[in-house]
Amino acid sequence: MIKIMEKRFLNIKEMSDYIGLTQGTLYVWTSQRRLPYLKVGNRVRFDLQEIEKWLKGKRIKDLT
Repeated sequence: MIKIMEKRFLNIKEMSDYIGLTQGTLYVWTSQRRLPYLKVGNRVRFDLQEIEKWLKGKRIKDLT
């Protein structure tokens, strides 16, 4: 397995492994602009720092 934490920009496969979603879901979500991503030519890349911020914003706070 690739050492993901040492990289800043992930490709679609690495992102799928990191976040636990299928590659198909990630492609759909990028087309719907539901998560932050970069386009480098015709390739999709994910900035790990931006993804971490995005994930923190999705966290459900404890109601108790």
